[in-house]
Order: sequence, then structure tokens, then C-alpha cells
Amino acid sequence: MTAAKLDAIDLKIVDAIQRDGRITKLALADKVGLSPTPCWMRLRKLEKAGIISGYHARIAMRLIAPIATVLMEVSLTSHRQADFDRFERTIRDLSEIVACWSVGGGVDYVLKVMAHDIDAYQRLVDALLEREIGIDRYFTYIVTKTVKDETVLPLADLLPPQL
Repeated sequence: MTAAKLDAIDLKIVDAIQRDGRITKLALADKVGLSPTPCWMRLRKLEKAGIISGYHARIAMRLIAPIATVLMEVSLTSHRQADFDRFERTIRDLSEIVACWSVGGGVDYVLKVMAHDIDAYQRLVDALLEREIGIDRYFTYIVTKTVKDETVLPLADLLPPQL
């Protein structure tokens, strides 16, 4: 996959939108130094290209109900492509699993699970094991405190320097 070519104004738009998805068109244009119509056209182009993939509200679940956040490492028994595909298909359909990363190293996947409580998490694990989707072993890490959970990407730090 090749990286998209974005100029400084595109990057300002992306940065502003990720910080405030509810910003008005006029405020966005002012923030990036464009008139509203060209700014809106650039924003639509970024959306169509998939660079801006959605607008979301960040929910403070702890203010609504107590939940358990669990990180789970999973190793599969077999490492054929069909085994990875079967596991990933199953994981995509489970709403309690809010993130899943295929990783290199000692395990195959790291999952972020949000459940009502630890018992609900264990029932989910038991159901996964019963489905026989190739789980060899798993390790559970219960999140006791969130120190940082950033959703705003540090664009200036992640992008290569301009020549």
C-alpha cells in the first residue's frame, strides 16, 4: 500500500477533524486558512480517499456502567492461512471484542475485550474455546487503571519529514 500524498493544508484539515469532528465548515476553513468551499472540497476528497474514515463520539463508559476491560493474548494451534482466516472471521462478529491486532513475536493476536464483568469475559472465552477456532492458549490481562488512551494521532511525529 502506498501512502497518500497530502500537502500541509490537507494535514491541517485531518488534524483539526480528528481533534473536533463536530467543527463547523466555517470554523474548519478558518482554522486551516482556506475559504469554506475549497476547504469543504478538500475534506470531501479526504473522506472519499478513506483517509477520514468516520466521525465518532468517545463514550466514557465508566460513567454509564461498570465494565471490565481485558487484554488477551492468543496463540493458535496451527499457522496456515485458513486457520488465521477462521479465527479472524469469528472475532469480527463478536461485539465484546473491540480491537484485535495480529502481531509478530511470541503470540499471534492481541485482543481488547470490554465486558460487563470478569464472569462475562470468561463466558466469552469459554464460548470461543467451544467453537474450536484454533486457539491453542491464551493469556488474560485485566486492566486495572487506564493511564493513557489517546485517539488523536500525533501527525507531526508520525509522518516523515518533508524534504
